[in-house]
Amino acid sequence: MSVQDQAKHWAARVVGLIIVPVLVFMASFKIHFLVLNHSGPGDAQMSSLFQANLVGNDFSKNPLEVAYGSKITLKNMGWGGGLLHSHVQTYPVGSNQQQVTCYHYKDENNNWIVLPRWDQPEYNPNEELKYMQHGDIIRLQHVATTRNLHSHTVLAPVSKLNYEVSCYGNTTVGDIGDYWQVEVVDDIKRGAKADRIHSLTTRLRFRHQQLGCYLRAANAILPQWGFKQVEVSCDKENNPKDVHTYWNVESHWNDRLPAADVKFYRSPFLRDFWHLNVAMMTSNNALIPDPDKEDILASKPFDWPFLHLGLRMCGWGDNQIKYYLLGTPVIAWGGSVSLIVGLLSLGVYILRRQRKYIDMEPREWDHFLYVGKIAFLGWALHYCECVVLQVLEFAR
Repeated sequence: MSVQDQAKHWAARVVGLIIVPVLVFMASFKIHFLVLNHSGPGDAQMSSLFQANLVGNDFSKNPLEVAYGSKITLKNMGWGGGLLHSHVQTYPVGSNQQQVTCYHYKDENNNWIVLPRWDQPEYNPNEELKYMQHGDIIRLQHVATTRNLHSHTVLAPVSKLNYEVSCYGNTTVGDIGDYWQVEVVDDIKRGAKADRIHSLTTRLRFRHQQLGCYLRAANAILPQWGFKQVEVSCDKENNPKDVHTYWNVESHWNDRLPAADVKFYRSPFLRDFWHLNVAMMTSNNALIPDPDKEDILASKPFDWPFLHLGLRMCGWGDNQIKYYLLGTPVIAWGGSVSLIVGLLSLGVYILRRQRKYIDMEPREWDHFLYVGKIAFLGWALHYCECVVLQVLEFAR
């Protein structure tokens, strides 16, 4: 075969086996975004800009530029990142101060107020507005508990190389451990770095003024005392490209500022496509079985071939309809029996060929082996990955 013919074969296979399937896969997500375009409880898994374009979402009411006195939520921009969160529960280790986490659902405990430092004049809503800018040193006060976002030289409970982040003090009590310097990375819409912070589009980092570490939320999961939420720590490594130290203002409330023009909140499809796929993988990897808890809904891969166990899909209320998900017996049992029969047939044919019994011509034998290998490899790649995964499994 000539080099030119080989190139044509390679090109045809690349188009048919890679490009076309990828385009079909991406097109299914485009349809998904067009049809499922309403806001829901799981919105926070997606980027802020994606959420802003969902029907029923109120981000379009966000004032554009963030000012002192604004009430905000902060979204971590790592893939599948959550919202900066705190609650009244304290760390059982370390400082024993109020926990700070990342949470993937809308909640009143996600709200923070932008305030000046302790050594500056107290925020006065009757004075002229002052906008938060690159380089400002601010305090972030938790709305529900009035405590301040804080860090110190206590090690984080999970990421032992980082410092713990907590909430400390109140509206009148605090120290320099509450000071965070705002560093603008760039702006998704404006491109270049700008001094003023725009909600949803400006990418920020928060540097602790005293320790020099950066507010970070990656994929470290707190134990049950932290409700299995994502750990927030202060990273001592200054890696400017670490997206887990990037944040953006998501929700923004300030009665003294007008709502932004919705044209600022358009989200490109490729960014949404990539973000959703990473978010799905992150969510799936977070389904880690609890060894101290019996999960009656989970099953093992060995239960699936013969439908030994299904999946109850319903609520637990007495008045709710209850139903049970089970695979199609003809498909599941037929596929499992076919696999066994196919392997046994292969073994019999191999033994007979070794004894010089030729049941097939060479061409037929090659075709039999080729089809068998393709079918078995497809089954094995789909099934065996579930055997080695260390996450919760359900009937599929």
